[in-house]
Amino acid sequence: MGLAFDSTDGQTPLDEEESEGLLIPTISTRGELDEFEQQNIERALQWTLGRYFKPATVFTEHFIRMIHERMFGDVWSWAGDFRKSNRNIGVDKWQIPTALKSLLDDALYWHENNIYNPDEIAIRFKHRIVSIHCFPNGNGRHSRLMADIIVANIYKQPVFTWGSNNFSGKKDARTVYLKSLKEADRGAYESLLGFARS
Repeated sequence: MGLAFDSTDGQTPLDEEESEGLLIPTISTRGELDEFEQQNIERALQWTLGRYFKPATVFTEHFIRMIHERMFGDVWSWAGDFRKSNRNIGVDKWQIPTALKSLLDDALYWHENNIYNPDEIAIRFKHRIVSIHCFPNGNGRHSRLMADIIVANIYKQPVFTWGSNNFSGKKDARTVYLKSLKEADRGAYESLLGFARS
């Protein structure tokens, strides 16, 4: 039987089959899991530094999956694989490839036609991909790294600060982040754009 970890507000709980995918058998607490995941994410982040990615590379299913696998592949066997169960958030599991293809096509169009400025392209992409909820877990962290890759590696702008980037210990930042995501659900991106640069 897989480990059951409590999920905080805004986190998606894993089902039993997904929790069986834990690759490090010594992990027994949420704190230990968070620590191992963060180490894996840091290695993924290091890999992106100083690289230039063409939009035609970034805005592909292959790249989306590869980044998730780089972020979580040392911890979870299913890293980079689309979820196989439905959640209380996101599209139906069968709609993931279609919804993602639509987002990727839109993002390439935004870029090629200068529809939005770099920050807004990155934030709209982040919001849409987290709304699809492609993976069993790590969707929020993955979407934030994707936004950073878009703004820094495509547009050569500074990465986002995401409310000082502290979601586990700073309740106020997480509350503001979740509230700004809900506003973006209604098509109002100002708060999420502001939070990303705060």
